[in-house]
Amino acid sequence: MTDKQLIVLNVNGEEHELLVEPRWTLLDVLRHNVGLTGTHVGCEHGVCGACTILVDGEPVRACLMYAVQAEGGAIRTVEDLGTPEEPNDLQQAFSEHHGLQCGFCTPGFLMLAEGFLAQEPSPTREEIRETVSSNLCRCTGYQTIVDAIEATAAKRSTESGKKEDAVR
Repeated sequence: MTDKQLIVLNVNGEEHELLVEPRWTLLDVLRHNVGLTGTHVGCEHGVCGACTILVDGEPVRACLMYAVQAEGGAIRTVEDLGTPEEPNDLQQAFSEHHGLQCGFCTPGFLMLAEGFLAQEPSPTREEIRETVSSNLCRCTGYQTIVDAIEATAAKRSTESGKKEDAVR
């Protein structure tokens, strides 16, 4: 019998007080205890990227992190990006550029791209390709995913420039 531990996780801006076993992964706790099923279970070895989330702004494989390790961090899941009725710009670009087909890998790609664009707002296509190569997709061939991320970066850059001009 494993003793459970009380932890507090900050997920998508909300605090969740949870009683967990130290061996439970963050992926399992997000899905089963917090009820956020957008983070997908893929290989459970950190290879496929379907479970990619952001912890303190950094892309993390939720299947490789214990929930107790995430205490004190700011966790973001795909549910924090937007809704089907009001997708965020990245989700909209994935739709417009057909960057998703079966959709299984999409949450991981979205969170990987969101974290990447926060760190590198004006990436080259090669930098985008290098980044997305860490996640697996069996349907799209990656080209449309790269197109969607590139379009989002360009749109965000244009909007950022307009905001800067308005301040002047």
